[in-house]
Amino acid sequence: MPVPWEALIPFAMFGATGTLMNVVRKGQNDGKPPRYGLDAWEDRMMERDHRLTGSKRGQRTEPIAPESFATNSVWYTEGKL
Repeated sequence: MPVPWEALIPFAMFGATGTLMNVVRKGQNDGKPPRYGLDAWEDRMMERDHRLTGSKRGQRTEPIAPESFATNSVWYTEGKL
């Protein structure tokens, strides 16, 4: 018994939605898969990487930090508690 073609529309919609979600997540993570189960140390390292490179997934190869790294402190003075 043949399958009506209207029954295949939801499969195409779910496939397109899943592909789009994968592309968006990878785009937000600099083309890398998302991280799961992060602990406090990894959160601190991601904050440091963000202050160094402007991206939470970015890393630098230079052994000396740029001049702006000395003034952009991780201590929040207002707004975050």
